[in-house]
Amino acid sequence: MTIASINPTTNKTEKVFKEMTQEEVQAIIEQVHTAWNSWKHTTLAEKKSFMLNAGKILRDDKTKYARIMTIEMGKPIKQAEGEIEKCALVCEYYAEHAASILKEEIVQTDASKSYVRFDPLGIILAIMPWNFPFWQVFRFAAPALMAGNVGILKHASNVPQCALAIEEVFKKAGFPDHTFRTLLISSKHIDAVIADPRVKAVTLTGSDHAGRAVGACAGKQIKKSVLELGGSDPFIVLDDFNLDATVDAAVYARHMNNGQSCIASKRFIVVEQVADRFLVMFKQKASALKMGDPLDPSVGLGPLAREDLAIQLDQQVKNALAHGATLLLGGKRKGAFYEPTILTNIKKENPAYAEEFFGPVALVFVVRDAEEAIHVANDTPFGLGASIWTRDTKKAEELAQQIEAGCVFVNGFVKSDPRLPFGGVKTSGYGRELSHYGMKEFVNIKTVWIK
Repeated sequence: MTIASINPTTNKTEKVFKEMTQEEVQAIIEQVHTAWNSWKHTTLAEKKSFMLNAGKILRDDKTKYARIMTIEMGKPIKQAEGEIEKCALVCEYYAEHAASILKEEIVQTDASKSYVRFDPLGIILAIMPWNFPFWQVFRFAAPALMAGNVGILKHASNVPQCALAIEEVFKKAGFPDHTFRTLLISSKHIDAVIADPRVKAVTLTGSDHAGRAVGACAGKQIKKSVLELGGSDPFIVLDDFNLDATVDAAVYARHMNNGQSCIASKRFIVVEQVADRFLVMFKQKASALKMGDPLDPSVGLGPLAREDLAIQLDQQVKNALAHGATLLLGGKRKGAFYEPTILTNIKKENPAYAEEFFGPVALVFVVRDAEEAIHVANDTPFGLGASIWTRDTKKAEELAQQIEAGCVFVNGFVKSDPRLPFGGVKTSGYGRELSHYGMKEFVNIKTVWIK
């Protein structure tokens, strides 16, 4: 079997790779396991030096890596460059903060001395998606490697060049051989890798369907897993905020990365006092987005990552319309491209009410007040992120307590930050990435008691 890198803008096959055999996979796992036996004893100072090198390489070769990303999955080039910068930032953050995060915690007990230490587990398998093909990997790899673990990456099959480029970054940065490796394999081989006794834990970013499968497999093997899954984030607009600024943020929050983000705002919940004006402005500004070749810096909306994804999105829109939704804008597909689309009048019995639309499709719900907005926001299987737009920040904090999500942003669209924990609840997954919480997901939290 082969793994192809196909440019979604042109539908041209850029490169084809042969899938690794079981023997090759086993050899890589053994090499990575051997590397861990020395890496776990490497000093934090040495790890810091390597990780800072990785950040520098990313910044120095930003244009090269961004171009690979854009050609392989269609991200607008300026956003791709921003993603590489963010990867450098997470490398620098954990290089600088790992020592304080992993510092032994002294606890006063009946012992002469008792403390908690944080030891590495070993090989961590990362199963990563195509939508942020560098960032998703680095936000796992930077804390995992600094904690003394080693990594194996099973990337999405449509971004093999990104996967190999990431492995290249760690090699160039001076990390010991086999500290981080890529497996070019299809999804059907994942269970066998998770089951390998040398693999100690697994992290997945992907759909809730993939999360159920990986979580079940890891549970069967009694191995730790962290799952960051889908989202249908609410964007709540109250009646007292600057509407022009709110709509600008709404358009960006829905269409960033061509609408293909777990934390993209997907459900726009607007109080009725400003709903008509919001819809007029939202339609006007969304329709003004320039759609085209994502290598053109002036383009704000490129293709979906694969044509089949655009076909699937189109079917979702048609199904929503067949169940009574109203089409306010867009609704047309051309190849892997999909127009900015706005749907309204979505009733609870409409399948669209509970679905995640992974592309430039916005669902708008009009509500009476803040209380109904919270009800609609929580009336979903997902719980990744949410945003609230209001001048009354005290009220927003009260509302934030009621929202069932891993993060709530007030007067800002949802984003991830190395300093803050990231993850979801309900079918959006469990566990956390980033901050000190994320770093401690893949360590042995060990009690030491001495008398």
